[in-house]
Amino acid sequence: MITWQSDAPPPAARRIGPAGWLRVAGRGVVIAVLLYGGLAVLFALRGGERLLCGQRRPLTPWMPRLVCRAVLAILGIRYRTRGAPMAQPGAVVANHSSWLDIFTLNACQGLFFVSKAEVARWPGIGFLARAAGTLFIQRDPKAAKAQQAAMEDRIRLGQRLLFFPEGTSSDGLRVLPFKSTLFQAFFAEGLRDLMWVQPVTVVYRAPAGEDPRFYGWWGSMEFGPHLLQLLAAPRGGAAEVIFHPPLRVADFATRKDLAAACEAAVRAGYAEAD
Repeated sequence: MITWQSDAPPPAARRIGPAGWLRVAGRGVVIAVLLYGGLAVLFALRGGERLLCGQRRPLTPWMPRLVCRAVLAILGIRYRTRGAPMAQPGAVVANHSSWLDIFTLNACQGLFFVSKAEVARWPGIGFLARAAGTLFIQRDPKAAKAQQAAMEDRIRLGQRLLFFPEGTSSDGLRVLPFKSTLFQAFFAEGLRDLMWVQPVTVVYRAPAGEDPRFYGWWGSMEFGPHLLQLLAAPRGGAAEVIFHPPLRVADFATRKDLAAACEAAVRAGYAEAD
């Protein structure tokens, strides 16, 4: 369940006319073929990769990137990046506006998402998230130690984990305060001196004539109607991903200090983009 609420209600869904439904059908079919066909190819390649590399995945990260770029192009979303993904081992933290972030952030580098456990049960999205290797986190203090261990294991395997420290998605017009809890995994013994964290800002610009919050997904908004609006839109908007200089975990005394530095970088990127 999305928990962030804005003072103003979400924009009312536009009525979809005949031309819009044609776009929904055409784009929807192509995207479905891309996603599920891409997964089939990915699973086949990972079988051989597992034999050669065990739990590490050095050979297949290019596949999700190609699929995600294609999905954004089909939706008419112009895509650009500033800066570059870090070369150091570690994790990525970004602001969170929408389910669309899955495609926007995966289009430029191989990532493994860290997500709340209920996402695994969402129709469509849940299956894709599980297939993509998402690490699901429960909001249960009793599970915190085991979940931290799972994150540390992934990082030691060389997987680049993506965190959304806001803990929820917003309307796409702001950055919410970062929660520091998940940053604790970066300070584990043996990881702290190796780990880097790269703050990333994601900025969406709505199609001409649409509400500026067009790509945002929050409050009580349901996935299906929001997806239909994007598929039916006659014009596309834009997405920009801004990579900030990576931060060395060992340079920070506490997880709160690191979380604050990451939040400041993401906010600065957002203000600069405006």
